Amino acid sequence: MGLLTILKKMREKERELRLLVLGLDNAGKTTLLKRFNGEDVTGTAPTLGFNIKTLEHRGFKLNVWDVGGQSSLRSYWRNYFESTDGLVWVVDSGDRERLQLCGKELRGLLREERLAGATLLVFANKQDLPGALPASAIREALELDSIRSHHWCIQGCSAFTGHNLLPGIDWLLDDIASRVCPPD
Repeated sequence: MGLLTILKKMREKERELRLLVLGLDNAGKTTLLKRFNGEDVTGTAPTLGFNIKTLEHRGFKLNVWDVGGQSSLRSYWRNYFESTDGLVWVVDSGDRERLQLCGKELRGLLREERLAGATLLVFANKQDLPGALPASAIREALELDSIRSHHWCIQGCSAFTGHNLLPGIDWLLDDIASRVCPPD
């Protein structure tokens, strides 16, 4: 194997990213992943463990881990933190009753040492539904402006329709690439 082949393989590895998709149950994590992958999203069932998908987007190979959000599964989230480049936190914008819990779980994640270098994208999902809180209200409820430990962005979206998913994912990739991928 020649030096150019080794360098090419190293370069390809730099364009491979690991994304972790978390959030409370029924936030729309699996629907988001399916929509991003171009799959049918009707009839999506709750995730009872995890889903793994490898996707290509903008020259990046994305290894995406979608982990169930039920309270019984949250203690297992830490098993998926290793080598995470980006954390996608999905919020059900209509679930006003659990916003405080949602913020508490997110703050707990951001204290995890193995997520210290991860970029945070918060998707304020279900913006297509009546009564959904706007992203600005989610930002305030989750106290996102107090986050100093991670680069972060909040994006209102609808995983069901696909509205605003790509701008969020593109921001996430741009932020990660600016930190971990050298320029061409």
